[in-house]
Amino acid sequence: MTGVPAPAAGGSGAPGTRGAAGAPDAPRAGISGTGTTGSGTTGSPVSGTSASGKGATGAGAAGAGVSGAGTSGTGVSGGQGPKTPRGGKLIDAAVNQASVWNVANLLTMLRLVLVPGFVALMLADGGYDPVWRAWAWAAFAVAMITDVFDGHLARTYNLVTDFGKIADPIADKAIMGAALICLSYLGDLPWWVTGVILGRELGITLLRFWVIRYGVIPASRGGKLKTLTQGIAVGMYVLALTGPLATLRFWVMAGAVALTVVTGADYVRQAIVLRREGIAERKAAAEEAEA
Repeated sequence: MTGVPAPAAGGSGAPGTRGAAGAPDAPRAGISGTGTTGSGTTGSPVSGTSASGKGATGAGAAGAGVSGAGTSGTGVSGGQGPKTPRGGKLIDAAVNQASVWNVANLLTMLRLVLVPGFVALMLADGGYDPVWRAWAWAAFAVAMITDVFDGHLARTYNLVTDFGKIADPIADKAIMGAALICLSYLGDLPWWVTGVILGRELGITLLRFWVIRYGVIPASRGGKLKTLTQGIAVGMYVLALTGPLATLRFWVMAGAVALTVVTGADYVRQAIVLRREGIAERKAAAEEAEA
């Protein structure tokens, strides 16, 4: 009776010892499988086989397999990166295109609106009331100031649009032309002065279009000085000045007319040179292509 439990105890203890010894081998096999193949799926069945039927070890091997699979999935998803939606380029182009309703174009529109208002103020009450002339001068001054700022804003903040390219020079010439015509109509300025200034502006505009296929004639310092002098002279004539100031405005206008003629001739010279160089370059390119 006493010896019977001993073998049973020893017998039960022996398998337990073998099971305990076999249990550590299973995780090692699972780790080895995971590290070698880089996949938890391969390590999982090997660990389960070496576990000697132990469910806990099998679960640990399966857990290693799941961990490996999760790592692999994370790597694949991270490598793909975000995809660009269909039509994304068109959306980007629409966003990058400057809106017509930007600050620079609004200032240009303001100048266009000021033209009829200026004419109405200039001719109010027969055109000789100092108060109405002062209001007309204020409208002209606002138009000339906005002319300076709208171009600067468009170039600085990338607000250049097709509308601005067309409307800006029209607004400039419209306010200046309206002022000159009103002054000549009222007898304050000789018609030949108005003809010289407006003829020059129209001629240079047509000249730019004539040579645009060969290049663009840049605005010179003389041209900018001419515009400034014209604005000051016309503004002084719009005001009902008398005495020494009336004499001064005559000389300022004489300087504006002189700059108008000189810079106009320089633009003609530049246009001729630009066209000649453009024709020569095209001819050389054609000869090189034939050779």
